[in-house]
Amino acid sequence: QVQLMESGGGLVQAGGSLRLSCAASGSTFSISIMGWYRQAPGKERELVATISSGGRTNYADSVKGRFTVSRDNAKNTVDLQMNSLKFEDTAVYYCNYKDPFGTRNYWGQGTQVTVSS
Repeated sequence: QVQLMESGGGLVQAGGSLRLSCAASGSTFSISIMGWYRQAPGKERELVATISSGGRTNYADSVKGRFTVSRDNAKNTVDLQMNSLKFEDTAVYYCNYKDPFGTRNYWGQGTQVTVSS
């Protein structure tokens, strides 16, 4: 099992910034994809950004140019720097940790990000 501990959510005004962090512990594996998804009220969970252990990144179109995902392989951590936040970024953000084949897939408990307009 892999446990994920998230931190960094909160309330911010539109145009502001927040940084989310997630640390993986337990039975972690050397090749993995870490990232962030979000779910707004009444909507399905959606991809925000992911990063592989090799550094390959993938972003949702809605956050490109505003959000940056990074990771520290030695510490099994992934961060999400969110700049120029918009009201529509309001959601619960979930950390995700999985192997490249998706056979092992773990989720954090989620952290609330609220952007006031």
